[in-house]
Amino acid sequence: MATTSLGGYRIGEMAQRLGLTERTIRYYEELGLLDSVKRVEGGRRIYTDDDLRRLKFIQKLKMLGLSLQEMHELERLYRRHGSNRQVLPRLVELLDAHLATTEDRLHELAALRDEIRSYREHVSRRLLEEGEPT
Repeated sequence: MATTSLGGYRIGEMAQRLGLTERTIRYYEELGLLDSVKRVEGGRRIYTDDDLRRLKFIQKLKMLGLSLQEMHELERLYRRHGSNRQVLPRLVELLDAHLATTEDRLHELAALRDEIRSYREHVSRRLLEEGEPT
């Protein structure tokens, strides 16, 4: 990947590397999820390796089910306390909540699967009882 003369990445390079759109990266910045990005002549954004790690972390949290609002809450905690001491316990609480929701959903899906199987068997028996039309 090409870097700028300042050793950073352009927004298009970051977007391509992470599989995000440039608009998404700008949105994360607007929300305060991404620290103030450096700019060079002409106002172009320059992203660092720290920004890359941060965006990967945001993607991971999103994949784990955290909302942007929850991520913003974690960011506010970090900025208020300047360390992860209060952030990590809250992250564990959020992950536990999402885990419980996922477990509930899995049980619902298993029940739905069983209902579909049962009804399919019922319909198949009806077909056999009535015989195939000639």
